Amino acid sequence: MKWEDRGRSRNLEDRRAAGPGRMGLPLGLGGLLLVLAISAITGIDLSAVLGTGPSSRVSPPVTQEELDGEEEQVRFVSFVLDDVQGTWRQLVQGEYPEATLVLYRDAVESGCGLAPAAAGPFYCPLDTSVYIDLAFYDDLRLRYGAPGDLAQAYVIAHEIGHHLQNLTGTLDQVREGQQAAPGQANALSVALELQADCYAGVWAASADGRGVLEAGDVQEGLDAAAAVGDDRLSGMAGRSASQETFTHGSSEQRATWFATGYETGDPNACDTFAAGL
Repeated sequence: MKWEDRGRSRNLEDRRAAGPGRMGLPLGLGGLLLVLAISAITGIDLSAVLGTGPSSRVSPPVTQEELDGEEEQVRFVSFVLDDVQGTWRQLVQGEYPEATLVLYRDAVESGCGLAPAAAGPFYCPLDTSVYIDLAFYDDLRLRYGAPGDLAQAYVIAHEIGHHLQNLTGTLDQVREGQQAAPGQANALSVALELQADCYAGVWAASADGRGVLEAGDVQEGLDAAAAVGDDRLSGMAGRSASQETFTHGSSEQRATWFATGYETGDPNACDTFAAGL
């Protein structure tokens, strides 16, 4: 990517030096929504599942040297965050309230509860913030085999896609659908995640049209989307893949919907809910 160092985004909140706090169960956005839906249906407080239980791990405080060593990556994240949100300001009709991106280490207190870094990057609709532990990018490269700056940018663009879903009411509709039909909760979560992948592709098309992307960048995005498919993650964990248990979509589905967004450049092409998934 041909990114520019424009300093830190005004929408960036850095909590890396704040300490990890308490640890909870690893949940992504689909898991957060599902737990909230179950709480609403049963009337049982499941906040402990969201991470409000006792501490299980505390890491040493981050040093200033470590923070300084990550500053270039922080500037990159800031550039991508502003570029993605700038794209949606242009594409969305009406007002576009911007999301905040929170950098943290090990665990973080969000509006959706405490979450460990094992949850991976996530978006919390209750405080309209994206949460990322920069160590995830090491996992993306080393563990999932998805290197490159566009792969990292895809993660941010995907999570901002969830912010767009929040603004358009899609997240509320999914939550209501999961409450009304718990048996469809996973399928609705898959459609939600694939739409966010498609939105990430729409941003990539815009960035490419403005000369931000370089040769090979789009393939990095496709590889990143495929790397975190439910079937691939199941295989890495030594489990057989089962479509009924998917919450984010298969590798093929994720790459396909990212490609759909990129090839069309049109958010209207991202109606994964009408695609019969």
